[in-house]
Amino acid sequence: MEWLLPTRTGYFLRIHVVPGAASNQIMGPHGDRLKIRIAAAPEKGAANKELLNYLAKCLGLPKNRLHLKSGAQDRVKVVEVVGLAPEVQERLQALWPSVSS
Repeated sequence: MEWLLPTRTGYFLRIHVVPGAASNQIMGPHGDRLKIRIAAAPEKGAANKELLNYLAKCLGLPKNRLHLKSGAQDRVKVVEVVGLAPEVQERLQALWPSVSS
C-alpha cells in the first residue's frame, strides 16, 4: 500500500482529507493516499484535530500515539502512528465501504 509506510517506530499514513463532510468516514485508496472525509471545518486546526481523534478511535489507540507530521494547512497530510501493530492495514480496510462490482 502506497498510503501506508512502515517506520522503525510504527507507520506513516499518507492521507487525502476532505473537510466539512456530513460525517467522518474512511473512503479507501485515492491514488497513493487514503481518502478520509472529516465532518469538521478546516478552521483553526479543527479538521486536523478531528482527523487525529477519528483515526485514534478507528485504530483503538490513545490519541497521543498519532501525530500530524505534514500538511497542517493542506488536504494532503502525513500522520505518524507510533507503535502500531502490523494489522493496521486490515483495521483501516475494514472501515471503508466495499466496492460493488
